[in-house]
Amino acid sequence: MSKEALWTKGFISIWISNFFLFLTFYYLLVSLPIYAINHLHGHQASAGLIVTIFLISAIVIRPFAGNFMQKIGKKPIFIVALVLFLIGTLLYFLPQSVGGLLLVRAFHGIGFGIATTATGTIVADLIPNSRRGEGMGYYSMSMNLAMVIGPFLGLMAINSWGVQLLFIIASICALLSLGTGIAIRLPKQENRQVHAHAKQKHTFKWSNIFEPSALSISFVAALFGIAYSSILSFVSVYANAKGLASVSGYFFVVYAVLMLMARPFTGRWFDRYGANIIIYPCIVLFAVGMFILSGMHTAGLFLVAAGLIGIGYGTLFPSFQTIAIQSAEPQRRGLATATFLSLFDSGIGIGSFLVGFIGDKIGFSSLYFYTSIYILLGLVVYYFMYGKKVKQNVGELAEKKVG
Repeated sequence: MSKEALWTKGFISIWISNFFLFLTFYYLLVSLPIYAINHLHGHQASAGLIVTIFLISAIVIRPFAGNFMQKIGKKPIFIVALVLFLIGTLLYFLPQSVGGLLLVRAFHGIGFGIATTATGTIVADLIPNSRRGEGMGYYSMSMNLAMVIGPFLGLMAINSWGVQLLFIIASICALLSLGTGIAIRLPKQENRQVHAHAKQKHTFKWSNIFEPSALSISFVAALFGIAYSSILSFVSVYANAKGLASVSGYFFVVYAVLMLMARPFTGRWFDRYGANIIIYPCIVLFAVGMFILSGMHTAGLFLVAAGLIGIGYGTLFPSFQTIAIQSAEPQRRGLATATFLSLFDSGIGIGSFLVGFIGDKIGFSSLYFYTSIYILLGLVVYYFMYGKKVKQNVGELAEKKVG
């Protein structure tokens, strides 16, 4: 029996649109703090708010975005979000102060929060049920590649090409995200679901803002997001302190390469054997990578740690997101995606603050060592929050397949 098609026109379109969306995000993430300090004469503390206020806007709007999609439809909300995101990108040409830049960031975060909620929901509708884990894994590659390419381009632009070209490139990327987003065609049942939802009388309920079935796995993802924030925010600082500034830029390159090599296998195993057979080993790999990072003194060990973290954490994120979406009814996937991303981003935001505070007190070597222990404790949390609910009888699965 042949597999259901995964790489359809719709899937490719949402993949490309999501790639340029996150490329713009990461591109500006590394360049705007430098722009604020060097060109707008801001302080480091105020420049740090550039990331925080953006994430706050995205987190606050996401639960409402899920509800909007149920009432109006996924694609209309997605296109509106991408238009807002493009307008926000164009507005970066205007501010003459850090305060003005923060206002633009707040507006830009709204478009980003709605758009990322919509992409995660739309792609779930486009992926065949039989290839959900594999498809979500490939879809998350768009974010991972953007995470590697975006910072490289952003630093190149702000340091070598000038501010005007910096914002022109960002605007072009946002426009490409909108253009490919418009080309997406959703399954026909989308209109019927929206029409049925519109007929219902609505009163305020928390279940209209958050998806209850996705809360437990989203909480688990947030806990691991706290650990990952130590990599996202401070691994380059740590490498510089260890005298490895020349290779610090290769961390996310190795991370992405190993993650991409593992993705075809991990996605298929997820679909065939279930979540636990993927998640437990990947938590261990994530912890081992952190442990090696805590004690490394050479470029080789630094990059080995990057590879293990890439396979471990790089597989955990799409796996958790897949579970969150699968746990919800099809018409509530928007709320499930919003719930997942809101809690996950909250973990990243809280973690960035805690990690910076703790790292300053005990040093980053100790921080990464204790983080590896924290990640292993996450095995227990995952087991009680979700893992024990999954019946993983591989023998029965094999018999069923043969039959």
